[in-house]
Amino acid sequence: MARGTVILNEIEAPQIAQRVKPGQFVILKANETGERIPLTMADADPKRGTITVIYQVVGKSTALFKELQVGESYQDVVGPLGLPTHMEKVGAVICVGGGTGVAVLYPIARGLKEVGNRVISIIGARTKDLLILENNLKSISDEFHVCTDDGSYCRRGFVTEVLEQLLGEEKVDLVVAIGPVIMMKLISEITRPYKIKTIVSLNPIMIDGTGMCGTCRVSVGGTTKFACVDGPEFDGHKVDFDQLMQRLQAYKKEEKESFEEHQCRLETNLQGSR
Repeated sequence: MARGTVILNEIEAPQIAQRVKPGQFVILKANETGERIPLTMADADPKRGTITVIYQVVGKSTALFKELQVGESYQDVVGPLGLPTHMEKVGAVICVGGGTGVAVLYPIARGLKEVGNRVISIIGARTKDLLILENNLKSISDEFHVCTDDGSYCRRGFVTEVLEQLLGEEKVDLVVAIGPVIMMKLISEITRPYKIKTIVSLNPIMIDGTGMCGTCRVSVGGTTKFACVDGPEFDGHKVDFDQLMQRLQAYKKEEKESFEEHQCRLETNLQGSR
């Protein structure tokens, strides 16, 4: 199983599907010994009673998620959690998504369009194969841009370059940026001189999702906030992104070792079954 594989799961969770709003997340746990992983929902279908999450396989827990087959269940599905996106008509909104952050961006961009905003969407990924929800975003956008780091599809380059170009061409009232932390940091710095309100969605390490453990703490405007109950969305101009990136690196070594051990166990079991 390759790290970096992008997976879409549609989960039967009727109570959550009835209540969820754009920007909110769920906490998933694959099995009794698995970790609790927060994932912001990409979509919900109240009639069918389902929610949709899209994630990238980066460690043992997401690898366990990928192994679940149609008809099987997660051990836990908890939500909806977090504060929903504030929806209001402000004028022209640029929605920027990178990688699997596009999944989080889609329902937010759709909601902003529904309340009367002009929505300009920019999405990007490392390669064409990693682009997601392109047609979904395009269908609700007044203007749409796609770029890939390697130039394998559409414009070669980064979403930040497209954003800079657009900011020089028209008045923008709001920017929503969701993706890798470094991307959100750079976008917040680009919009700062323009004094354009910039909303980012943070996904720090999280355990309980109720504000009790404090694991998901982030520094916003010099004040400690908990992403699970105060967020996940914050003013990008006030977030201490350097501290966030440092905290996200805390268990990278253990995550890599756990994933490799899990892969070895799978391969051993596979060879033993032959």
